[in-house]
Amino acid sequence: MPELNLTSAPAHLRHGSSIGQPLTRRDGVLKVKGQATYAADNHPPGMLFAVMAVSSIAHGRVTSLDVAAAKRHPGVVDVMTPDHKPQLAIDPEIKTNPFVFRMEVLQSNEVRYANQPIAVVIAETLEAATEGAVLLAPCYETLPALVGLDAGESFVPPVVGVGNPAENHRGDVEAGLASAEKQIDVVYETPPQYHNAMEPHAIVASWDDDSVQIDMPTQGLMLSLTRVAELFGIAHDKIHIRSPFLGGGFGSKGLMAGPPVLGLMAAKLVGRPVKLVLRREQMYGPVGHRAPTRQRLRIGADGEGCLTALDHHARTVSSTFDDFYEPAADASHTLYAAPAIRTSHDAVRVNTGTPLFMRAPGEATGSIALESAIDEMAWACGMDPLAFRLKNYAEVEPITGKPFSSKALRACYDQGAARFGWSKRSLQPRQTRDDAGLLVGWGMGTATFPALMFQAEARAAIRRDGTGAMEIGAHDMGQGAWTALAQIAADAVGLDIDRVEFKAGTSDLPDAGIAGGSAHTATAGAAIHSAGAAVIAKLADLATKDQRSPLFGAGNAGVIARDGRLIRRDDENRSESYTEILARAGVAEVEARGTGAPNPAAMEEYAMHAHGAVFAEVKVDPELGQIRVTRMVGAFAAGRIVNPHLVKSQLFGGMIWGMSFALHEEAITDRRSGRIMNANLGEYHIPVNADVPPLDVITVDEYDPHVNALGIKGVGEIGITGSAGAVANAVWHATGVRVRRFPIRIEELLT
Repeated sequence: MPELNLTSAPAHLRHGSSIGQPLTRRDGVLKVKGQATYAADNHPPGMLFAVMAVSSIAHGRVTSLDVAAAKRHPGVVDVMTPDHKPQLAIDPEIKTNPFVFRMEVLQSNEVRYANQPIAVVIAETLEAATEGAVLLAPCYETLPALVGLDAGESFVPPVVGVGNPAENHRGDVEAGLASAEKQIDVVYETPPQYHNAMEPHAIVASWDDDSVQIDMPTQGLMLSLTRVAELFGIAHDKIHIRSPFLGGGFGSKGLMAGPPVLGLMAAKLVGRPVKLVLRREQMYGPVGHRAPTRQRLRIGADGEGCLTALDHHARTVSSTFDDFYEPAADASHTLYAAPAIRTSHDAVRVNTGTPLFMRAPGEATGSIALESAIDEMAWACGMDPLAFRLKNYAEVEPITGKPFSSKALRACYDQGAARFGWSKRSLQPRQTRDDAGLLVGWGMGTATFPALMFQAEARAAIRRDGTGAMEIGAHDMGQGAWTALAQIAADAVGLDIDRVEFKAGTSDLPDAGIAGGSAHTATAGAAIHSAGAAVIAKLADLATKDQRSPLFGAGNAGVIARDGRLIRRDDENRSESYTEILARAGVAEVEARGTGAPNPAAMEEYAMHAHGAVFAEVKVDPELGQIRVTRMVGAFAAGRIVNPHLVKSQLFGGMIWGMSFALHEEAITDRRSGRIMNANLGEYHIPVNADVPPLDVITVDEYDPHVNALGIKGVGEIGITGSAGAVANAVWHATGVRVRRFPIRIEELLT
């Protein structure tokens, strides 16, 4: 095979003609014109509407449903209940792999949490189905609900997150604390939070004998297809899922949940296409959320301000019927170089839908506690928070000892602090007011997120007319994947982006893995890069073995693919277009597949993380306690930047989410009933435009050759980590009041 010039280059250099360019979104025009087709926009002929009836209790069982009243309502076609439903091929309680979670699909009358589906009404119109669900008028046998972090006896879970050990340690923590000249022992609490993607969960399902066409938003096409196949006992090739656009996901659409399965069952029951869309309040239960935590941090430091020990324990909750445990304490694994570190978890079971992955799972909850505690430790040592972090940030991963990109973290600290003007910060709190008399505070936090990568496959083609094609079952949740991946594809096949047909978003395309863990661009991008190299190699093989080609005999000199031509590496005057090569060979197109996967050897030797530093300014009314974030600066090192516009948009979104974590978001549960009292966007507070300050993002140049062939790290979640802690620390600096229960409330500042 000829040598191919497809190696990586440093992040600040152009890679081909597309990677690194701030291209606008390829799907932007469709979206602003309302022409982007989301799942619920599909209306196949003969379609019916399905509406879930959900439980108004958190624990007990349904004793009766007035099915007859619902069926008498004009337009109602059928009512699906535990006693009247299609049978599934396997029990939905069976966990066939670690990424399968139990779901409620009317398998019994038991109620395990509020908002659990208890019936589905199917009707000719949405209005009729909605009214039919009301007419069911369920009656219950109610049992006491388990609510909160003290609901029952705690236990140590077997694993936290995705297979992580519940406890990790290095060194003697108790000895490190005993030897410390300064110590803190503090407890932080974070609330339950819900994803609240703009687009609710939805499905349009159409059966044709044992084949099914599905329109649904999913972050994992192949995971969803596999789950549908096993639940309904049909072959993979009988299932076609379309998911070209998602109106946000944040982890809630990564794994198959109960409601879309109910939509599939409803369509099977009535023998007609069915659409089921969750109402906003129904998203608070069956589709995952972020669990609450209570975190205790004990930290010690010597007289020079060097850490001697860090002990981080987190309590969280899971449902009464399944297992997912927020790995909050794991945030302390990777940032600070204490000679003794211990992280541990315990949990209690409550009557809730099973908590699941929510943007930066573990890192978001853990980092706000860790970064607040690090600020407290700096204050105890009489040190500036940045100076304390610079003295103690890790140059190797503390638990494993593996090297990582610590120089990039130092650059984030330096560049972020300089842009923010951190050197002017007063050490003492409550020292600064603006011209209006508002208290002014500055805070900071360190950001980190693992540089993950999964497995994926892509198909590339080069055609005789000089165009190319790239196919991959990728997902775009609004982060710009259609654009970023198309940029990688264009460079991979050596063509202008407008000359490459990019196909994504359906289950019949090669598996792109899951769009989660901030890994989708790296994972799908690596497969695209590999497929491009493979198809160029096939094209080069045609040319270099053809005596009529100017590339004949290129051999070890190799070729470069650029602008629709293959060019001799040792003599750029000798080249040939793709069209000429294929026409002479009498071939319409060449195609090849490529795969992307993590490198086990690199993973064994190196720790892989993206890093950042966030700085925030707040102003607080000293009489009313009202908090306003007035500016934020974030500096992030996240490997090669494929598209600066899209990356900054993701980082802005993460920083806003971090601000929201510190000041706004909280699901409030009625401790008597176990019901969520603010299951809507009116009372579940998130930032609006008036809450969001000017944001400034710096992307720090970083070339990490170990993460993957393209040097890409994720940016979807790192913006939250660091930002929440920066805002919380700024509130303390403004007021002198350290609030350890989030979100920070006005009354806590006033009292």
